[in-house]
Amino acid sequence: MNFKRIIFKLSFAVLIFVYGTANAQKQELRFTKDGNAYYQVIDGELVSISLPQNERKTIVSRNLLFAGGNGINYIKDFQVSADESKVLIFTNSKKVWRYETRGDYYVADLKANTLTKVGKDKPASSLMFAKFSPDGNQVAYVSKHNLYVDDILNMTSKALTTDGTDRMINGTFDWVYEEEFDCRDGFRWSPDGKSIAYWQIDASKIRNFLMIDNTDSIYAYTIPVEYPKVGQDPSSCKVGVVNITTAQTKWLAIPGSPVQNYIPRMNWIPNSNEVILQQLNREQNVSKLFVVNAATASANNIYTETDKAWIDAGEEWEWINGGKEFLWSSEKDGWRHQYRISKDGKKQTLITKGDYDVIEKSLVDEKNNWLYFIASPNNATQRYLYKTKLSGGAKPEMVTPSVLPGTHSYEISPNGLFARHTYTNSNIRPLTEWMKMTSLNPFTMEGSITSQLARIRPGKAPVEFFKVTTEDGVVMDGWMRKPDNFDQTKKYPVVFYVYGEPASQTVTDTYGAGVNWLYAGNMPKDGYIYISVENRGAPAPKGREWRKSIYKSIGILNIRDQAMAAKKILQWSFVDKDRVAVWGWSGGGSSTLNLMFQYPEIYKTGIAIAAVGNQLTYDNIYQERYMGSPLVTKEAYIKGSPVTYAKNLQGNLLYIHGTGDDNVHYQNAEMLINELIKNRKVFQMMSYPNRTHSINEGEGTSEHLALTYTKFLQQYCPPGGK
Repeated sequence: MNFKRIIFKLSFAVLIFVYGTANAQKQELRFTKDGNAYYQVIDGELVSISLPQNERKTIVSRNLLFAGGNGINYIKDFQVSADESKVLIFTNSKKVWRYETRGDYYVADLKANTLTKVGKDKPASSLMFAKFSPDGNQVAYVSKHNLYVDDILNMTSKALTTDGTDRMINGTFDWVYEEEFDCRDGFRWSPDGKSIAYWQIDASKIRNFLMIDNTDSIYAYTIPVEYPKVGQDPSSCKVGVVNITTAQTKWLAIPGSPVQNYIPRMNWIPNSNEVILQQLNREQNVSKLFVVNAATASANNIYTETDKAWIDAGEEWEWINGGKEFLWSSEKDGWRHQYRISKDGKKQTLITKGDYDVIEKSLVDEKNNWLYFIASPNNATQRYLYKTKLSGGAKPEMVTPSVLPGTHSYEISPNGLFARHTYTNSNIRPLTEWMKMTSLNPFTMEGSITSQLARIRPGKAPVEFFKVTTEDGVVMDGWMRKPDNFDQTKKYPVVFYVYGEPASQTVTDTYGAGVNWLYAGNMPKDGYIYISVENRGAPAPKGREWRKSIYKSIGILNIRDQAMAAKKILQWSFVDKDRVAVWGWSGGGSSTLNLMFQYPEIYKTGIAIAAVGNQLTYDNIYQERYMGSPLVTKEAYIKGSPVTYAKNLQGNLLYIHGTGDDNVHYQNAEMLINELIKNRKVFQMMSYPNRTHSINEGEGTSEHLALTYTKFLQQYCPPGGK
């Protein structure tokens, strides 16, 4: 499942728990067009801050935003027009599944000092993904699954599609595309502003999964969620180009079945009338890039890649050389690298050569022939900035100072002159400085990371990183937080935190590592050893083979890696073999169950939250990507599912699930419970009525969850050295 969102939630919760909300909520940077300043919302108004002078200028004032009861309550997000004369304000936001992507939009005209509501005739908080046309005179948006465009100058509104329903989705996506491909905004303005390319998802044949609400009414009622389970066909997907003047759509002629293929990425090629898109087959092991002429709708397959396991949905295309070439990521040589590919696909140049993974692009500086990117060739738990020649063939140069080991991120201005640099490691809260990219020096020494570090009182590092080599020869990274006043001569209980699936890492050198946010108390003070180890299949920058060795083996390979690492750790003299616990959430809950059931001789206590008990119940995009097609054989699914091994439970198990979980359905809990009952296995269960996958809705929920977790752990895996 796509546990990235849960991992983010957990990591964010750690940050808030450790050092407060204000420091945790760093806003994403929006640079001005020339890159010499950035925009920021401060005290309810939009300002620009110049670089390097740090001078503040009000762009949209509070007086304009909040005068006269115009309906704006806050600035949730904003977009500045290309000529920087207008600002599109997003406010009054509402959740759509995971994120608040539905709300109201207003256009602030900076020259006229006016504020105009977009989509005035639409229901309140019903607009999604509004964006300016290239000339800034029109705003397109989605409302109730139809596309609309408002002409700001003439104050008119036009429907570009009219067939939108709950299941015919124009300009946005269904549940599973959003969850597993991170697709939300489903339309793109053409470079000339005369048309819009958009996705249409036909979910009419997707069966509803019915969740039951037993508490909000005397009579229970069902909540339907369109949800394609493993083995079920996905929604039909196609891309059309709608003419703004005529509101007529021309559908792009993409080869292959619109049901048995996915289109996770699409955009216009700059300064052209052509669209580029990525098509993945249903098994997600063949990726094709098509360039499509919007006028004729004819598609040309310019690039094809295959993999024995899977291929991820691509990043956004970065165009260079006047739109003749683009950058694309591939693992075809065994490492995740950046390539420059000609628009016809005939010329391909490897830019980042070597035995390392490019974690992400940071900036394409075509003027100076540099590609900046994040990598960590020597330590998969850390992140550093590198640069290499955009033309390819050069050895990468490390930009980040080597004297600052840990995790670094950079938000670089589009002109390549300035960057906001953030540094953290497991023992240092995130520190931020502004720096000049030309000299790699901070604007001022007073605000530099070096200066901030000098003001931090040094203390004993609470988190230790280590490597463990299993009997299978697998070398795994891990972190460990020992108890306070640790005594080498005593034996302590150990609690393993696990995720284990391909969606996220747990072992990273970042602040919050070693902190159990769910424990209602102080684990080190109480006397627990807290450990996490990273199995094969986790998305660590350790090469394709590391990541994709888990193909068709979720629930087997990752579980053995975890257990064999634990087996080595239990040989340490200060670890109490009789007090060994494991816990995890979502994919980590599934791993916890499998560890408890498959290796009961190691794990004595387990707490599994929102787990997939039966892989055949999860969504098709995630599970078929990593486990192969169940239409060929279900053997891998059955072999990797916790329900298959529930009969082996020996230790103490607490299972927790929200009955309103639209992601990992509560049916997983009931299937697991039935299997445990059938085999007369005694366990404890906590269900949270109508709570979702995050189990944080409702007064007292998070606190109750933490208390439940902590009481069970302390009872069955008592703390303290012996």
